[in-house]
Amino acid sequence: MESMAFRLVERPFEAEDRAKEFDPGMPPPFRIAEIRAAIPNHCWEKNLWRSMSYVARDVAVVFVLAAAAACIDRWVVWPLYWAAQGTMFWALFVLGHDCGHGSFSNNRRVNTVVGHFIHTFILVPYHGWRISHRTHHQNHGHVENDESWHPLTKSVYESLAPVTKKLRFTFPFPIFAFPIYLWTRSPGKRGSHFNPESDLFAQNERKDVITSTVCWMAMAALLTKLTLLFGPLQMIKLYATPYLIFVMWLDFVTYLHHHGHDGNLPWYRGKEWSYLRGGLTTIDRDYGWINNIHHDID
Repeated sequence: MESMAFRLVERPFEAEDRAKEFDPGMPPPFRIAEIRAAIPNHCWEKNLWRSMSYVARDVAVVFVLAAAAACIDRWVVWPLYWAAQGTMFWALFVLGHDCGHGSFSNNRRVNTVVGHFIHTFILVPYHGWRISHRTHHQNHGHVENDESWHPLTKSVYESLAPVTKKLRFTFPFPIFAFPIYLWTRSPGKRGSHFNPESDLFAQNERKDVITSTVCWMAMAALLTKLTLLFGPLQMIKLYATPYLIFVMWLDFVTYLHHHGHDGNLPWYRGKEWSYLRGGLTTIDRDYGWINNIHHDID
């Protein structure tokens, strides 16, 4: 009865609340310290053993799925395997993502080793991506300075080659953009996640980038060796197709996180931008039972 009475009391004000629209030009009515204070203390706790249990679980599932699909080897099974394994590759990426943020554990060396192990397996240069992702968060919501998923200025758009315009803005090509981004970054930006001389990286970060690039090359060499051993078709079925599904997951989730559906999220430039204002321009999504699989990245 109390909850019903509460709803009845609040109902006359609902129309007024709905009429209040979000004004992206107004500064946030709170500060970062207030946001941090509102987060329960247990959310800041890092448990290495719990994090490692997620790694063990995901790696075990990946190998069990691959072994099962290879043993059964029927075309009716392969599409199911691709969907499941691609999702697990995405789950592994999320764990490496958390290593890059330092939320995996309090031990930086552990984060680096685990991050390399996980990201190298799915052909992501750990340090190169970690640093560019840090740049993304430091400049989130800034039209010119954000690293990825930002709108293009008119001058940048007009400078694109016709084929680039076609691929970037025609479905389904954008959902396969991640590997291209690793090599060339976003339109209007120069450098590569594999090149230690790229302006993405500071002088003291270049050794880290070299390490990650060498690891990536080692994985590429291993995949080449396995292709020669088992044949191209088998490796396409076992690895390449799940990899593409993983890329689709990454681009799909990231896009939804940074773009609205009922209305567009604001982007800022110049003095209008601030770290807090830019960081607030994201949308949480609910992926249902997938949330547990991809470690609540939503």
